[in-house]
Amino acid sequence: MTSVHETVGAAPARKGAPRPGAEPPERPIAWSMLSRTLSVPLVLGLVCFLPAVIAAQPGDGVRDTAYWLQLVLTCYAGARLATMILSTRRRLLQGVFWMFVYIAMGVAPFAQVVIGQTPTPMVGPRQDLVTAIAMVLVGCAAYDLGALLASRRPLRRRTPSARGPGGGPAVAHPVRLRLLVLLAFTASAFYVLKLGGPAVFFTSRQEINETVAASGVTAEGSNVGSAFIKGFGQVPALLALLFYTRRLATSRRARRSPSTVLVWVALSGLNLLVNNPISNARYWFLTVVVSLLFAAFPSSAAVYRTVLTTGVVGALVLFPYADRFRYEEGGQRAVQSASVFDPLVTKDYDQMVMFANTISWVDTRGHTYGRQLAGSGLFFVPRALWSGKPEDTGVRVGQWMGLRMTNLSAPLWTEFWVDFGASGIIGGLALIGYVSARTDRRYARAVTRAGPGPGSTLAIAAPLIAGYTFILLRGPLLQAAGKLAIGALCLVLITTFREQRAARRR
Repeated sequence: MTSVHETVGAAPARKGAPRPGAEPPERPIAWSMLSRTLSVPLVLGLVCFLPAVIAAQPGDGVRDTAYWLQLVLTCYAGARLATMILSTRRRLLQGVFWMFVYIAMGVAPFAQVVIGQTPTPMVGPRQDLVTAIAMVLVGCAAYDLGALLASRRPLRRRTPSARGPGGGPAVAHPVRLRLLVLLAFTASAFYVLKLGGPAVFFTSRQEINETVAASGVTAEGSNVGSAFIKGFGQVPALLALLFYTRRLATSRRARRSPSTVLVWVALSGLNLLVNNPISNARYWFLTVVVSLLFAAFPSSAAVYRTVLTTGVVGALVLFPYADRFRYEEGGQRAVQSASVFDPLVTKDYDQMVMFANTISWVDTRGHTYGRQLAGSGLFFVPRALWSGKPEDTGVRVGQWMGLRMTNLSAPLWTEFWVDFGASGIIGGLALIGYVSARTDRRYARAVTRAGPGPGSTLAIAAPLIAGYTFILLRGPLLQAAGKLAIGALCLVLITTFREQRAARRR
């Protein structure tokens, strides 16, 4: 039977073939049978079994409005995640979004409500927690609405004049890609030397931060210098590795080229140094792993579904214990619990309670009407030039709460709430849902055999954004903006719209 990828882009239009601009129907018979077999236990496990097990845990939680709203949110996110896993098309950005919501805004907060304990104290009234859960639900519905609107609009096959100045798809220019490799080695070497050599990268994040502070690149009250040092030391190295990984994965000609293989090996070693899990935040290392998997297996439905499925298990079982090399958390109170879900109560998943605390904080000072988001967008402006530049939302709320440790999360919902309230959450999440769905559909086209080839910029940008989505959703945005902007800048500089026939050869 002819595969789907071999029929995409065929010149003669056959009866029943997808219209121009529509994605090919990825529905192999084998997977269709398998999906029916897995659908029942998967849906029951995510939507029914796990919430029921959590609800049966001992604890002092009150079964009030917050409890029932959190249960609804957990089941809703579980159903949407199951839909993403069982989908016949790979939806990278949407799949990661629902995985985060299910874990960080669903399962973990539900365990906290049941057990009656939270990772950080909730300083406001219980009603603020009810409002937070309700607004997360509203935001998720808005995200789904945006994705639905995107699915109603067909992807048109653009004419050559509409594709870009040169008439071709967005691909990495070969010469500029080599310059990116050179930039990666140069910037990473400067980063390593500035911190005193490779040894410090195998100590701890605490040691890295102290070394950066002692290097003199961080001005008092401003982290712009250290953000640029870290960003350019890590992001170009990862991007170059992703491009060369995709080239080796999709091009037989590249695999037969010793120079390409040697560059890939060198980039792998460089990333093991600057992007290893010892000296980097777990969320950043998760970005590295997820983007590499999707770049190495761009058209594998099995890898996509495995990442989403095992991601839930890993986040609940392994992630809370993967902080061996994190800083000391002297500002976070120790919580004792007899539940097997103790890691969800005592460690990393403070997103919902921090949203509730943010609501309490906004009640005391009012909304900022775009100022907080502007601070994230203009992250590169030093505080010496902008004395009133907003701080991280999580830091501001933590200071208001009187905590010593202010490295707290500020999920995307809180960023919209601080500036514009409920309307900001609805509009912001709807827009993100629309853009995510459109990007997923274009990515599905880019990784097919009829796509722009091994050098496709979108085939690298989408996996990178998918991995970075964990950081963007967890927040604060001001911390996340730096590396995102550096990655976007690198992609813009190496992208061309001219037809590269050589890049299309396999």
